[in-house]
Amino acid sequence: MENQHQKIKGYRDLSQEEINLMNEIKAIGPQVQAVIEKVQKHIATQRYNCRCDANMQVLDVEEDRRLDAATPERFAAMAKTDFQTGLMYLVRAVAQPTTF
Repeated sequence: MENQHQKIKGYRDLSQEEINLMNEIKAIGPQVQAVIEKVQKHIATQRYNCRCDANMQVLDVEEDRRLDAATPERFAAMAKTDFQTGLMYLVRAVAQPTTF
C-alpha cells in the first residue's frame, strides 16, 4: 500500500534518500542473522562433540566445564538482541517518528 506510513500517527513522509537508507539498514539484518546462526551452530557442535554418545553422556568433562563457564549460548543470544536493537535504532534515527 502506497503511503501507508501516512496513516500511522507520528510518522512523516520520507524522502527517497531516507527510504533508500532505511532499505540499506534493513538489508543488513539477514546478513547479521546468518552470522549469528553460524555462531549458534558452532556452539551446538562444540556441545555435541562433548557428548557424542547415544545417551548424550558427557565424554569430555573438561571441555564441557569450559563451555559451561564460558556461557557462549548466553553471549550469542545477547549479541542477537543487541544487533536487533541496534538496527531498530538506526531505522528510528532515519524515520524520526514524533511519538514515544
